[in-house]
Amino acid sequence: MVNEIRYLGIFIVHSTKFKCSVNHAKRSFYRAANGIIGKIGRLASEEAIVQLLLQKCMPILLYGFEVCALDKRSLQSLAFTVNRFFMKLFRTSDISVVHYCQSLFAFDLTSVTLARRFAKFCQIENMKVC
Repeated sequence: MVNEIRYLGIFIVHSTKFKCSVNHAKRSFYRAANGIIGKIGRLASEEAIVQLLLQKCMPILLYGFEVCALDKRSLQSLAFTVNRFFMKLFRTSDISVVHYCQSLFAFDLTSVTLARRFAKFCQIENMKVC
């Protein structure tokens, strides 16, 4: 028996309700983010690294999730993934510092970004169910 299947880049989990797995997306995000840190190291400014994170890594993390109804736990897991990267980037373990840095760089929360992308998806597709 298969526990999950990949369809168009989204991993659908075997469950009684429709559910998507965020584990593969998180792994890919970490791989891309660590690749950026590995290539440019501490030579670039934090602002440049955050912009690279926004442009290159966030699409990897959030790919396709605007059409999935993610539960609260999955949304928190995605947010924690981004928070961990900020903790590593700014060398801190204090979440208030992470939130301050995210607001300083105008970095939206993953739940806000997903909600915006979902609204755009509904608007483009003119779906009546949204």
